[in-house]
Amino acid sequence: MDHSHARRRVPKTSKPSHEARAVTEPSGKEKSRGQAAKQSSDPADEDAEDETQNFKKSDKAAKASQINLSAKLSGGGKDGKGKPGGGRQEVWRLLKIARPELRILSWAFLFLLISSSITMTIPFSIGKILDAATAEQGTLFGLEMEHFYIGLGLLLATGACANYGRIILLRIVGERIVTKLRSSLFKRTFVQNAEFFDANRVGDLISRLGSDTIIVGKSITQNLSDGMRSLVSATAGLSLMGYVSLKLTGILAIMFPPVALGAFLYGRAIRNLSRRIQKNLGTLTKIAEERLGNVRTSQAFAGEQQEVHRYNTQVRKIFFLGRKEAFISATFFSTSGFMGNLTFLVLLYVGGGMVKSGAISVGDLTTFLMYTGYAGSSLFGLSSFYSELMKGVGAASRLFELQDRQPTISPTKGDMVKSARGTIEFKDVAFSYPTRPALKIFTDLTFKIPQGSNVAIVAPSGAGKSTVASLLMRFYDPIQGSITIDGKDISTMNAKQLRRKIGYVGQEPVLFSGTIAENIAYGRPQASRSEIVAAARQANCQFISDFPDGLETFAGARGTQLSGGQKQRIAIARALLKEPDILVLDEATSALDAESETLVNHALQSLLRGDNTTISIAHRLSTIQRSDTIICIGTDGKVAQMGSYVELSKDKTGAFAKLMEWQLSGGEPKPKPKREEKTLGEDGEELTEEARMKLRLEEHDHDEGDEHEVEEAEEVKKVKAKGR
Repeated sequence: MDHSHARRRVPKTSKPSHEARAVTEPSGKEKSRGQAAKQSSDPADEDAEDETQNFKKSDKAAKASQINLSAKLSGGGKDGKGKPGGGRQEVWRLLKIARPELRILSWAFLFLLISSSITMTIPFSIGKILDAATAEQGTLFGLEMEHFYIGLGLLLATGACANYGRIILLRIVGERIVTKLRSSLFKRTFVQNAEFFDANRVGDLISRLGSDTIIVGKSITQNLSDGMRSLVSATAGLSLMGYVSLKLTGILAIMFPPVALGAFLYGRAIRNLSRRIQKNLGTLTKIAEERLGNVRTSQAFAGEQQEVHRYNTQVRKIFFLGRKEAFISATFFSTSGFMGNLTFLVLLYVGGGMVKSGAISVGDLTTFLMYTGYAGSSLFGLSSFYSELMKGVGAASRLFELQDRQPTISPTKGDMVKSARGTIEFKDVAFSYPTRPALKIFTDLTFKIPQGSNVAIVAPSGAGKSTVASLLMRFYDPIQGSITIDGKDISTMNAKQLRRKIGYVGQEPVLFSGTIAENIAYGRPQASRSEIVAAARQANCQFISDFPDGLETFAGARGTQLSGGQKQRIAIARALLKEPDILVLDEATSALDAESETLVNHALQSLLRGDNTTISIAHRLSTIQRSDTIICIGTDGKVAQMGSYVELSKDKTGAFAKLMEWQLSGGEPKPKPKREEKTLGEDGEELTEEARMKLRLEEHDHDEGDEHEVEEAEEVKKVKAKGR
């Protein structure tokens, strides 16, 4: 049953209380900027705007619209042209990729020379055979005709063996190059920082690792071999044609420049189209990966048709580009084929006259025409080689762009990190996400977390609670200010080693395809079986005993075989197994039911009694209450209040109390009628402020449950009435 209409709140009539506004309203400067923008706009346009169709853009939205995608890979640009003159440089880089395989490639090219040389003897031999037959000669090159045919057959067999060796060696080299490219690119991709993944689509990266590497591997092995064979055949054919008849060769030379120019223009057009096709294939991969990975959500909202439409729209884009490539290819190959046939016809006409006049023999004309066919197909092969090479250059430009990118935060450079114990201090930290530089998250964030303490970070939604964890783990570096652990600036530390000392449990648990044991041991692959079991028990993963395969149970892609609560507990076990110096819990119990949360909290209590530091990013009262210190961050990007739960609860005008009241009221303009607040306990003693706050939370949960029951009853009545 859908309760969305029954529970919807209308923001137009919502006016938060004075206390709530103190936490959520923009600062004076932001107000003045917003008012100035409002005054500068046309009132008539404002009145004409239908607020039911869209939200009015705030000052925050204006800042967020200033996007910085300097970390985004270009993919060859919108038109696929890339950098001017970049093709020549990329060709040389392509050849450098093949340098480690030079020995095998040398053997392959030797076999190529042998097979091509043998192939080029066939027209000459046929011409001599025809002349010998015309003159009724019994021998040829001093051999009986039967022996000559046998020798020619053995020569052709040798050429076939050499061709086999060439093909098999080039295929092996091609696969090795693709393997190395994929491994190198995946490694390069994995060391990029969070800014890179914020700006680039996963589907595009997968496309570069997949189809682009195949195109590049083929371009510098099989295609290069075909180009070399065409070059050898064309050179030998033209030389032998000149030997047979310079006159006929001169006629052929006149027809060659237009074909060569067409091949050059065709290759350049194909290179640009190839880049655009590969870029759109990356987008298609991204759509398929994202939609198939969330197919249950699409099915839950009956969105199958719109997702199929979205995929088909991208498929059609690729189809149109492919069709354009087909038209260009058809135009070039049909035109060049016509030119080749026309050239052959002219040569046959002139050559026939030369035979009639006795200038050349029938065998010589046959030899020349066969060499013309060989040279023509070789020149045709060279143009095809050039176009395929340009395809490889188009794909290579995307690979080299990724290969050359240096992460702004190197995971392997910096000082060794033996321990992350000590006081954590954020000092005058200012930060905005690289993709939204104008939207400041923190402006002057300053606080200290003593070693071994248990700290909760609370803030209004969007104020940067989770960003604190991202900065501490060096997914990003602050714009200004510093973050230190035991007095050492983490920007000078080795990021990879620092992260090994930090355990992290996110709000949305992420599991990998594999067994439960493999997921728990992800942070410590060398952990023993007993250590894995101990961590699982500590995180209350008793449900594992209900699985037939226990720890060897397959979790499924992204943990789809497990419930949300089960995945969350496995994620907690994974963090506990690391025995981290710092444990970051980003709404770590948000996916658990009340019973599981209680059990996991008991498990975490034993960890909290240790000497490690725990940072809980939370909104649940149970998490906040058990913290030694609460850091309340305001919407201005600064620490609004800091202290223990008891201390902050007493200050009714403080940011923490206002935030709690705002959460309790749910943002309603008018508070619901409350029961008479109890001021005395069962023993007759006056209740403390902490106890009163707890009672108010319990009453709020109770009222909310009653409200849901009433809403459900009203919905049932409406459905029944509609049915009648």
